[in-house]
Amino acid sequence: MSKFQKKRGKSSPAISTASLPDIIFMLLFFFMVVTVLRDAELKVNVNTPAATELTKLEKKSLVNYIYLGKPMKKYQDVYGTKPRMQLGDKFATVADIPLFLEKHKIKLPESQRASTTSSLRVDGKVTMGIVQDVKTQLRKSNQLKVNYSAKPREK
Repeated sequence: MSKFQKKRGKSSPAISTASLPDIIFMLLFFFMVVTVLRDAELKVNVNTPAATELTKLEKKSLVNYIYLGKPMKKYQDVYGTKPRMQLGDKFATVADIPLFLEKHKIKLPESQRASTTSSLRVDGKVTMGIVQDVKTQLRKSNQLKVNYSAKPREK
């Protein structure tokens, strides 16, 4: 008799699927945390001018975006063709800026509220009068960090 015998007829054990739902939920949470959703749908045409000296904003969660430009074609029936301001997803007036800033600051932790920045994305064809009104309202609202968005100039 030999010491080594072949085992015939035995199959490998079944794979346990008990941990499969846990793995699926971990993947789901991972993708929910990593995925970045678009902040706002643009309702105005913004073609920012080109610039040479640009600085990148580090924490995008601390930035309020204010868009200034002519309404897109589908909104021109209601809002006309004059340059308008967009705060978040809505058209707004200069008087709406303080409430918009306050709503954004409430969402932030107390330690980060002082470091919020307002980024103006202004179309190149917008007159400076509207931009000056927005800047004045930002100063009155104690929002002193203002950034102007631009695209890099090609060399």
